[in-house]
Amino acid sequence: MSEITACGIVVPTDWVPLPLELSDDVKAWAKNTAAELRDRSRKAGYELDKRTLRKDLQARVEDSRSRDPLYAFAFYPEGFDTALAILEVDLIYPDETVPRITLDWLAETFSADDFGPPKASEALLPIGPAVRIRQDFSAESRPRGGPGVLMETLTYGILPTGSESAVMLLASWTVPGISEEMEAAADSIAQTVTVDF
Repeated sequence: MSEITACGIVVPTDWVPLPLELSDDVKAWAKNTAAELRDRSRKAGYELDKRTLRKDLQARVEDSRSRDPLYAFAFYPEGFDTALAILEVDLIYPDETVPRITLDWLAETFSADDFGPPKASEALLPIGPAVRIRQDFSAESRPRGGPGVLMETLTYGILPTGSESAVMLLASWTVPGISEEMEAAADSIAQTVTVDF
């Protein structure tokens, strides 16, 4: 079995890669990216508020950095000045507490039943077997005194053939009514994951 040295992923152009290195200048990146997204939306006939977009981009970076993933992307379709979804990719390595990572362990570890049991199923991706977990959570950020926010997620725990490690892909969204589109997007993106040894 080999150690994963690199992981790759292909996402559509409306998924914006977030700068996760602490040395990255997030303010400058957010300003430039907001201008690019605003121009792209303007060409499609939408007018966006650059300040709202810039603040949302910065907030998405801070939120993803708090989890320290390998990669993170925010979904900004044309006409939207806030991200509709987040996609994060990370690697999990075996250790003393979990000497062997299995699909069953991934399904158990990354499942919760906040709003009923998760829907877990096995899948075969180009790089190896995976467990696909669809579930809902109560989002942490809750308006003061208001109702909670439902966060919907689709997680792939992938065991690349020839590796003891796992690749985790997590898509999450809180916007109601986009579940089918987000699941289809995450399913398609999961097919593109590659690893190097």
